[in-house]
Formats: sequence, C-alpha cells, structure tokens
Amino acid sequence: MLTEEMQTLIRRFSAGAVATVNADGTPSVSPKGTFVILDSRTLAFGHIRSPGTVANLRRNPAIEVCFTDVVTRRAVRVTGTATIVRPEEADAALDDAFEAAWGPYRSHMGAYVRIAVSAAETILSPAYDLGLTEDELRKTNLEKLNTY
Repeated sequence: MLTEEMQTLIRRFSAGAVATVNADGTPSVSPKGTFVILDSRTLAFGHIRSPGTVANLRRNPAIEVCFTDVVTRRAVRVTGTATIVRPEEADAALDDAFEAAWGPYRSHMGAYVRIAVSAAETILSPAYDLGLTEDELRKTNLEKLNTY
C-alpha cells in the first residue's frame, strides 16, 4: 500500500495534516508531527495535544493524512481507519517504534493513534504537467524558502 517512495517522503516530512470529522459533520484538519511507519499498511502518531482529533476519532474512526514535500511539490495522501491505543496497552512493535523515533516525547503522549491504511496516493503539483522537473522545482522553492 505505502510504496518505498511514499514511505521516504513521510519519513522526511513527518508532519502530517490530519483530517477527521467533527460531531456536527464538519471537517477538521490538525497538524501532527509525531508519525511513525509501522509497515506498508500501518502508520501511527502520538497524541500529545490532540484532544479534538482524538474525540473525533472515537466517534468516527475515518481519517485522512496528507504529508507534503514543499520543496519538490509532492505529497502523499493516506486514507484509513484509526484506533486509539493507550501506551500501556500498546504491543511491543508500536511502543518500540515510538521509543526509537520520539523517545523524549513518549511521556507526554496520552495515546497512540494507529492508522490502518486503506488507500494511499502520491499527489504531484501541476507544475510537473507543465514540464518542470523535480530539480527545477527544488531550486525554485528552496530559493523562495531561503528568502525568509
């Protein structure tokens, strides 16, 4: 499901925009920065300051996450179903993944949010349709970022 190329982008740009559904049916998007990849069909993030996201997922486990490489204008959109896991109830693989990637933050995580991936796709900027290359986009976008 998650190709090696997708996993590489997620590891490099591990802050994802997480979309859930509010109780009134409206969408909610919140950035999360503590993602881990467990395997090609499973992601997870740590619940540190995510009370609204976790409440939404308890009511409706549908979730979508978008990871964006702003330099090359590529993204990975992941759709799935979330499960809230308390750290003391986590299996070793889940707990070990968070320890390895986010050890100093683990004591601040009230839960892990495991995502069973049902679909994943790579999204490219329309600039690629115009014939721009990844190297050209990287150069242009790094120049823009470096003006700050």
